[in-house]
Amino acid sequence: MEKKYQVEKDAAVAFHNASDFCIGTGRMGLALQREYFEQLRMVQDEIGFSYIRGHGLFCDDMAIYQYRKGWKDGKVQIEYNFTYLDRVMDQYLELNIRPFLELGFMPKMMASGEQTVFYWKGNVTPPKDYSAWVALVQTTLRHLIARYGREEVITWPIEVWNEPNLGGFWKDADMQEYFKLYKITSEAVKAVDEGLKVGGPAICGVEDELWLRSFLEFVKDSHAPLDFITRHHYTSYAPEWDGHYGYINLHEPEYAFRQLERSRDIADSFPEFRGMDIHITEFNTSYIPQCPIHDTNLNAAYVAHMLSRLGDKHASYSYWTFGDVFEENGVAFTPFSGGFGLVANGLIPKPTFWTFAFFKKLKGECVHRSEEAVVVRKGENGYCGTVWNADGRNTGEELDFTIELPAKKGVPYCLMVKTVDEECCNPLKVWHDLGEPANPSKEELRLLRECAKPLLTTTRIEEKDGKAEVSLHLKKNAVQYFELIPAVIHSDAGYSYERTLQQMIEEPEEA
Repeated sequence: MEKKYQVEKDAAVAFHNASDFCIGTGRMGLALQREYFEQLRMVQDEIGFSYIRGHGLFCDDMAIYQYRKGWKDGKVQIEYNFTYLDRVMDQYLELNIRPFLELGFMPKMMASGEQTVFYWKGNVTPPKDYSAWVALVQTTLRHLIARYGREEVITWPIEVWNEPNLGGFWKDADMQEYFKLYKITSEAVKAVDEGLKVGGPAICGVEDELWLRSFLEFVKDSHAPLDFITRHHYTSYAPEWDGHYGYINLHEPEYAFRQLERSRDIADSFPEFRGMDIHITEFNTSYIPQCPIHDTNLNAAYVAHMLSRLGDKHASYSYWTFGDVFEENGVAFTPFSGGFGLVANGLIPKPTFWTFAFFKKLKGECVHRSEEAVVVRKGENGYCGTVWNADGRNTGEELDFTIELPAKKGVPYCLMVKTVDEECCNPLKVWHDLGEPANPSKEELRLLRECAKPLLTTTRIEEKDGKAEVSLHLKKNAVQYFELIPAVIHSDAGYSYERTLQQMIEEPEEA
């Protein structure tokens, strides 16, 4: 396949890049683990997200909600313990990332029922006493403000619950009970400080249109606070299970984008909510945490296409998740267990890690956007771009991509290219070739990290008639990042690069 484009001198193309706004995580209690911190630090060093969102703020392993009985009178005294919360928040801020707070799940001692979700048993029933829930929410927020300062904490978005339209995440998927929870909670948040931003309903794709429309009707009629709308987005059909793993087929990209557009249309059909920010607080290809596609180069190329378009209708979109320290269905058996993360256990960046690293660099004025590329002007005369070739039908088709860009006359350029594909940046294949070790040795981990880096190449390009031509060849499921950098040569006295390369080994003359 061949694609050729020309960019005019004053080209300007709409492109809203919020790929680095928020990233997902497993439950908050996992942040107390060393590997979690190391994976997040790797992600922050290379990509640098602004916010992080996950479950389990009020789950029992965070130990916030406590009670004790008086040893004399037996009376119950409610207490709050913020030791672990402070530890996690301090750690996040140390890595220059802030929480996108999800309020949930229900502390066992406050819950109205026994229903739980996941290996770690997050309680998903309503509170048996809403006044106790309000006190928990407000006490927690006041503690955060006291510790980190109002001006800091009011920048942390607050989301009420997670996927209440699924019976597994909210008992019976009871819509009216969720609306009650939302109204009481959002009003409690605003009572702490009007500057705090709160939103919902954090729905996924099951009856999402009915839920979103009903939720907005409720908010409108009840005058419940709403600063932003949230939903989730996954782009695969139901998995076929084999042992621990689920294998999936992906949605056609246009079908996936149309699903999201309907949410925007519903919100805009209400004068009160027209143009209100919609945050996708979870997205990925598959919605299960043991799906091998997450570890592949196809995932990286498919997600690149998603990142090029998700900002058209949404204020942000949070990839689920940054790392594979994650236990919804239990502890992973191997480093490549199909986990959601950008980083595999053992500090191995997956191909999709580099998709985000590449998009992070796409800051500037967009001059080109197509179904396989985004290019932005970088500085006065330079450019950078990301190009992808998602082979969703496994045809093996390769892509020759050429784009002609305006250039300053008489200025030579350096074309720098980073390539991630199934040959040069594919730790999954190397792990397979090593015998799929469940617990890699130190040497095996070293090899897996070494092979998980993009291939970097450079070449010099001469300007011609005020244009510079970038030509890239992408193999199947490749993602490439390029920079076109003005590079006039200023050689040291007597230095010749060409002569350097012509030096040879010479036989001595016969005596």
